Amino acid sequence: MLGKKATDVGKQIAGIIIGTALYAFGIYYFIIPNELMEGGVTGISLILHYAAQISPSLTNLALNVPLFLIGLKVFGSRSMFYTAFGIASLSFFFWVYEQMINQGWITPFASRQDYFLVTLYAGVSIGGGLGIVFRSGGTTGGVDIIARLANKWKGWSMGQVILFMDTLVIGCALFYLPKEKILYTLVSVFVGSKIIDFITEGAYTARAFTIISDHGDEIAKKINVEMDRGVTLFPAHGAYSRQQKNVVYCVVARHEVSRLKAIVHQLDPAAFIIIGSVHDVLGEGFRDKS
Repeated sequence: MLGKKATDVGKQIAGIIIGTALYAFGIYYFIIPNELMEGGVTGISLILHYAAQISPSLTNLALNVPLFLIGLKVFGSRSMFYTAFGIASLSFFFWVYEQMINQGWITPFASRQDYFLVTLYAGVSIGGGLGIVFRSGGTTGGVDIIARLANKWKGWSMGQVILFMDTLVIGCALFYLPKEKILYTLVSVFVGSKIIDFITEGAYTARAFTIISDHGDEIAKKINVEMDRGVTLFPAHGAYSRQQKNVVYCVVARHEVSRLKAIVHQLDPAAFIIIGSVHDVLGEGFRDKS
């Protein structure tokens, strides 16, 4: 049991390292050479870099330390462990890429014509990195800590706090950057948010069927036998008809949707079917719970 726990912690730490390395790469390879922006504490670090040539590796760590100490006092060491690792790892990789670029080992992708291509790849690398970090149970600190504190003390939505802070930081960059660069930044942020959702919610998309029919038991049995899928029956009664019936609930892979529809139509052409998207499925027949 102890060995499995240590393995899980190791996987999470490895994920945070990979994620912060990819995130830092996106910042130094795409964002900084094209003078674009990012939200949160990283965005503040970029503003200071553009305005005073201060290294983001230093400002990111300096700005995050007091926030981390407050979070540590409020949320405890267990809750903030992976956040501390994320902050340190991100600052480290900022420093690594900075040194590699200064030594000429990496040539940043600086464009003077096609900024749209830059924003797409920046969004993919930054969003991919953050998605891996979040999926591994970590954060990169900064605005995430502020949002958690605002949620605990004021009951404010974490999503709204993060959006407000990111908008404020990117808006402040208008003092140093042309508005065209800010608009390109918003494209990068949008692409990054979609990549984060894709990674954290799961690349595997299944379909959940809710079937209301007078032949629920027969439908469930046929799904079990012919498709080898688990089925759950919920007892229910019609609000208008007052009739008792079983509601069938089943999750299947996308390629099995047509087959399940055919089974239901065969047994009850008048069945009422609700089909919803499921972004992540754990358990027998789908992804392993571990």
